Amino acid sequence: MKTNAVEKALGALGSAQVAVSDHATRGFHLNVTVNPEEVVRAAEVLDAEGFFIEAVTGVDWLGEQEALAKEAAKKAAAAQKAAEAAAAETAEQGGGEEGAASPPEPADEAEAAGQGQEPAEDSFEVVYDFNHFQQLCRVTVRTRVPRSNPELPTISTVYPGADWHEREAHDFFGLIFTGHPDLSPLLLPEDADFHPLRKDYKP
Repeated sequence: MKTNAVEKALGALGSAQVAVSDHATRGFHLNVTVNPEEVVRAAEVLDAEGFFIEAVTGVDWLGEQEALAKEAAKKAAAAQKAAEAAAAETAEQGGGEEGAASPPEPADEAEAAGQGQEPAEDSFEVVYDFNHFQQLCRVTVRTRVPRSNPELPTISTVYPGADWHEREAHDFFGLIFTGHPDLSPLLLPEDADFHPLRKDYKP
């Protein structure tokens, strides 16, 4: 199994986060997250280790930041309620000290949880699946790009077979692979100006 060598090589990349996974339950041995500017370097590492590219696809995380904000607000409300209950219990037992700090105001809790601010921008996740011919070792490389500017470098300079995969991802998600030789529609009509796998797509 090449997992150890590949884990070490990919872990040497500046932004890489490498996690070993159970192939039987997850379908891959290594789950790697990198910054967009390092996807080419990750591809070069895997190419040098004899891997081939299986697929390039996207995931639209539209609504993620709103969901995270709601979860943070929920936790802040629960913390506020617990603080108020603790203060009330202390007061009933007569154990409160004069001048003791009162529980934080809900607004304070909200700010502590990151509320009251514009949420971070939602993103697209780009997922690359690699495999090996001689030894079963499946590696998934992930990166994220903002929805307002979904650009990242092409890996077709390393894996020519990624050309069509990236064109397909461009068709369906509007991902822009800079340096790609031809991002013309692959599966959509030639005049298509829509990306049907985006969550905000309305036919």
